[in-house]
Amino acid sequence: MTLAISIIFWILTAGVLFTTLAPLSGSVQWWVRCWDFPRVHIAVIGMIAVGLGFWLANFASIVAGCALLGCILYQASWIYPYTPLATKEVAASVTSAASSRVSLLSVNVLMENEDHARLQTLIDREDPDVLLLMEVNDRWEAALEDQLKRYDTVVRHPLPNHYGMIFATRLPTKSAKMVFLSDDNTPTAFAELEAPGGWFYFVGLHPKPPIPGTDTDVRDEQIRKTATLADRTVLPVVAMGDFNDVAWSRTSRQFKDHGGFRDPRTGRGILASFNAKSRIMRFPIDQLFLTRGLELVSFGRLEDIGSDHFPMKTILAVTARK
Repeated sequence: MTLAISIIFWILTAGVLFTTLAPLSGSVQWWVRCWDFPRVHIAVIGMIAVGLGFWLANFASIVAGCALLGCILYQASWIYPYTPLATKEVAASVTSAASSRVSLLSVNVLMENEDHARLQTLIDREDPDVLLLMEVNDRWEAALEDQLKRYDTVVRHPLPNHYGMIFATRLPTKSAKMVFLSDDNTPTAFAELEAPGGWFYFVGLHPKPPIPGTDTDVRDEQIRKTATLADRTVLPVVAMGDFNDVAWSRTSRQFKDHGGFRDPRTGRGILASFNAKSRIMRFPIDQLFLTRGLELVSFGRLEDIGSDHFPMKTILAVTARK
């Protein structure tokens, strides 16, 4: 029994130490950067290992247990801002008039998902002013045609590679287009829109994730470029979409710094959006970032639509005029 517990303890200890220390290297290799995602899970496994180490109660296990406590505290420092214990970075507006509000809906549909009716029903019910759809191919575009034809402006770029995108809005539009920030054929939606409170920029992003064969250098560069794509000194900016990066990563923090963004998740909770098909392995990768000049009315996760992502909805009010 003691031998079995000792083996489990040292395996867990090695795993926690590696997954905590590897991202410190700054490497863009996918097998390093993927450990940015499960910081909550690493911390939980670390706590289990600490318990086993102090149960074993020998010198080596106690020393290792102290090292594990350091890892747990380090992981917790990344996670803490995204708990209700932290101060909210974006306060919810309670004064904006209903007539001044704009609703936005971001949905990664999952290209292989064939349950079109659930998303059709969701769009019909929510009736967002701005709609961003990701992983859209020709089949999804055709299935949602009745919903899309209600919008005055629709920009389409369906693709068969999980990175197709459709942007639609009923707001007055000065410009709306798909731009390509890298050579990997992943579009970014960019639009200049007018809300009741004034004009604002919208940016919709869906870069590639860190998976075998795909390192994060291109994704990180896309996110950095997006941060400076719209000039927040001219108009307020909202950035939304499946960033394929967790809210607490270094890239997300750099994105906020470069673009002067605020994160509504801070102080509200993790609001994990992926994977909708797992109750354990879920991460906050469908993001919303706001600059000054935009008030947050609400931000939340909607119900399962058969995708591996939950839809994300927000209601904003523009407070800065051009």
